Amino acid sequence: MHPLKIAAALLCATTVCAAWAQDAKPAAAPAAAPAAAKGFTPPGQQSNNKPIDSIAVVVNEDVITRQELAARIGTVTRRMKAQNVAMPEPADLRRQMLERMIVERAQLQLAKEMGVRVDDTMLDRAIGRIAEQQKLTVQAMRDQMEKDGIAFAAFREEIREEIIMQRLREHEVDAKIQISDAEVDNYLEAEKAAAAEQFEMNLAQIMVRIPENASPEVIAARKARADEVMRQLRTGADFAKMAGTYSDASDALKGGEIGWRSADRLPPMFAEALVKLKPGQVTPVMKSVGGFHIIKMVDKRSLAEAAAASAVQQTHARQILIKVTPTMSAYDAKRKLTELKERLDNKAAKFEELARLFSTDSSAAKGGDLGWLYPGDIVPEFEAAMNALKPGEVSAPVETSFGYHLIEVLERKSDDASKERQRNAARNAIRDRKIEEAAEDWQRQVRDRAYVEFRSDEAK
Repeated sequence: MHPLKIAAALLCATTVCAAWAQDAKPAAAPAAAPAAAKGFTPPGQQSNNKPIDSIAVVVNEDVITRQELAARIGTVTRRMKAQNVAMPEPADLRRQMLERMIVERAQLQLAKEMGVRVDDTMLDRAIGRIAEQQKLTVQAMRDQMEKDGIAFAAFREEIREEIIMQRLREHEVDAKIQISDAEVDNYLEAEKAAAAEQFEMNLAQIMVRIPENASPEVIAARKARADEVMRQLRTGADFAKMAGTYSDASDALKGGEIGWRSADRLPPMFAEALVKLKPGQVTPVMKSVGGFHIIKMVDKRSLAEAAAASAVQQTHARQILIKVTPTMSAYDAKRKLTELKERLDNKAAKFEELARLFSTDSSAAKGGDLGWLYPGDIVPEFEAAMNALKPGEVSAPVETSFGYHLIEVLERKSDDASKERQRNAARNAIRDRKIEEAAEDWQRQVRDRAYVEFRSDEAK
């Protein structure tokens, strides 16, 4: 995946980019095998009997072609080489990528049935924010991508699909996660009783998936595969390469990298095994509902005891927001705020007066006053711009998913996290853990419900 796609993935987590149909339909039953697949031989070339493309896999009523598969393999290969990730064998890379594409195609089909969509306007805004994060214009980003051999039109559609899948997961998984007050109480009690020294762990994993409703023979075969991975690791095999070769997790082609996690964000079984490890060591093979896991402790870092209850910086800010609407273009909104900023810089008007006159949100009646803001209370683009200001300073126009803002910082203070915020933090930690577990299980179910037919020599 191109570095810009990484930015896009982060963007999806914080920006509402998709709209849901008013009457979403329930997920349909698995489709029967299609009677016929698409043809790929262009008119006028039938006589030479050499089609320019062919089907690799049928997924429900859609297909993945060999050209699509080859293009994705090429993109991932370039990214892995650029990041110095050990490459799996070509056959293993092809199998991993084909499985990922099957899962994606099944999710996109489900999203279509559920009415998830991303129109061109929403997509343009998302791509604009990706370019801004790269400190480029959209045209400059496009030129750079085409120079690197990446078709911009294909990039747009991949971003659209990523956003659609993110929205689908939020609807099918995230929105269904429930956390009771008792769970929060237990979490806080356990945190209080924890050792004075706490750690974050940088982890990587190899996961061998167990299909839904698998027979004992299939489970035994999967266990044997995990045991073989462990045997190779013990004889010095590279963990990242083994992940790329054997892991069925979505992070396989990133060397199995999970990232930094505290123990409370991991299933208890994994946390108990990991706390005993030193950096560079791996767990034994562990079984969960979804498969067999081997987890590596890449690194470990301590957190000062005061970090859990550290002082939180709050910012008292106000804004002038002009929303982008059919009658107010992004260009006009930004130009209007630039004019207002000049008036403020020249002390020709007061911020609160202009907010009451021009701001298009509920804070206008309060002169744009947003009150005291904690980190995370606002969207990242707004928070980053706000944090760069000193008290008394006014920002240039800032774009977010809500429109364009002028931001003024009035004052700052540090305050210990309140009891309610501690509970919210605990709730979020529990939620993150549950979402990770539920998302893996949901993806497995979507894959297992799909009708999949491999063509020719494709490995199953």
